[in-house]
Amino acid sequence: MSCPPARVLIIDDDRNVADVLARYLSREGYSVATEFDGAAGLRNALADPPDLVVLDLMLPLLDGREICRQLRAVGRVPVIMLSALGEEDDRISGLELGADDYVVKPFSPREVTARAKAVLRRAALAPSSDPQLETLRAGQIELDPVSHEARLCGAPLALTVKEFDLLAHLMRNPRRAFRREELLEHVWGFSYGDVSTVTVHVRWLREKIEQDPSQPVHVRTVWGVGYRFEP
Repeated sequence: MSCPPARVLIIDDDRNVADVLARYLSREGYSVATEFDGAAGLRNALADPPDLVVLDLMLPLLDGREICRQLRAVGRVPVIMLSALGEEDDRISGLELGADDYVVKPFSPREVTARAKAVLRRAALAPSSDPQLETLRAGQIELDPVSHEARLCGAPLALTVKEFDLLAHLMRNPRRAFRREELLEHVWGFSYGDVSTVTVHVRWLREKIEQDPSQPVHVRTVWGVGYRFEP
């Protein structure tokens, strides 16, 4: 018996963009629904959570940031955020809210489709092996992949989805030096892309788990290579 197709919800008030993306994603075999304002999109996503949300940042009635925030409060539906705002601060803001990827308009629908496939593939593979679900501990840091909870010195530690995933990957591979390209592929599921995303997330992690982020003890820089985790 074949598995049902992954369901993708596109929330974008530009009907031309939504229609083109829907056609490309449908050709890949996905079941696609569209909404054209933020309020309707959020209602749809909460009532019957899809496998992926492709979310425009600027929407009528409710903007993409608030939709992403509310989705993250109740679950872990993957989100690809679309925006005409391409400044670094805008990209960081979207990723900090927990978006799995951020694509700047104008874009190629083929690129968005490729990114959607990568995000869905990673989401499907994440819980596949039991070792991935074991609680991780290093010093005063504790991560529980099952409940998706993090603690530092016994106190709750607020991490975004990608911060959690990045830290978990590093903790599962202590003292191994990773290139930023490797981390982009292992954690984000992209074999190509902007590696500055990794740099930004490492900086955020250090601000949250290191006593002195300028002199990190756990997430160490390996000059000329990338990063490694010291337990």
